[in-house]
Amino acid sequence: MPDLPKPLVGLWAPVGVGTVLWFVAFVIMLLTGVEGIWLWTTLAGGGLGFVGFGIIAWQAAASRRGSRGAQRGL
Repeated sequence: MPDLPKPLVGLWAPVGVGTVLWFVAFVIMLLTGVEGIWLWTTLAGGGLGFVGFGIIAWQAAASRRGSRGAQRGL
């Protein structure tokens, strides 16, 4: 199999930064007393960041074991 080019940015860093930003926004909204859909949207965004970590780990494991449907170069 030919070597594939390496991605410019790893997957862990952008997902980590995005997850932290969502949780920071959630805390700021809690402290300022914001209620309603934006408060829960920021919490959901942070939670989905954790789902993203799971997907990255799952794809990396599938790539290491050589699964046919896995993304390569992770």
